[in-house]
Amino acid sequence: MHAIKIKLLKIEIPVIKTHRLLLREILDADINNVYKGLSHPMVIKHYGVNFTSLEATKEQMEWFKKPEQYWFAIFDLDGEIFYGAAGLNDVTTDHKKGEIGLWLLPDFWGQGIMKEVMPLICQFGFDILGLHRIEGFIDSENRNCKRAMSKLDFEYEGTMRDCEIKDNKYISVDIYAKLHEG
Repeated sequence: MHAIKIKLLKIEIPVIKTHRLLLREILDADINNVYKGLSHPMVIKHYGVNFTSLEATKEQMEWFKKPEQYWFAIFDLDGEIFYGAAGLNDVTTDHKKGEIGLWLLPDFWGQGIMKEVMPLICQFGFDILGLHRIEGFIDSENRNCKRAMSKLDFEYEGTMRDCEIKDNKYISVDIYAKLHEG
């Protein structure tokens, strides 16, 4: 007997507005903004993905469209100023979990954007996607992100020592998670 895998359709990514931010699905037209972020040395220092050309960034744009990826572009309310991107990677309905990710252009660091956006991403994951667990995998040297995860009620679960190679050296990754309370 063979198991049949049923491919689930991707749930539509909603537009979310706060008193100062607009979150919407990442579109092909956002490629320049995505490239600007994922080629910036300060952004990619602790981030797992980076690109050296606009052409190479097309790979990331295709990745955003996959059914297990739910990413939002973050703008000011008018949709004019691009701040960064946030979302859930590798969402699995089998295990009801996904991995949270977020990056901001350095001009917008320290303005509370992450603190405002991450609960919205979690709410989308828990309430719309039906997730039970949202994980965060963070470079152990990224103190700012680890501090933010703790402030947002993600629990530290442990460290995977020397589990990845970045810039030809081993890095350790801390695991954080938040469970659905409802």
